[in-house]
Amino acid sequence: MVIVAFLSYPPESVKEVTKRFMELPALPAYITMKGPYVSGEVGAGIKVISIYEFDQSKVPETMGLIAARYAKYFGVPGFTYSANIWLEIKEALKAVGMG
Repeated sequence: MVIVAFLSYPPESVKEVTKRFMELPALPAYITMKGPYVSGEVGAGIKVISIYEFDQSKVPETMGLIAARYAKYFGVPGFTYSANIWLEIKEALKAVGMG
């Protein structure tokens, strides 16, 4: 199971976002993070995507941990994020009674 997180912020906030990123604690051993991957877009600013892989049995604690990580960025001008669980197709089919 994965959580896919998208962040965005204006170029003017790069230094503050970087500072806060460097202060984040290490993730627990049960979470594997891919990324963060960064891209700039004219008119939209900086975009970041991170993918957190973890066992389905850890959904509540992982969601709480990820939300707490991104709460550290609150107050950075222009910062926005979303973090959602994405299912593998076999998990999604099972959830709708087709797997």
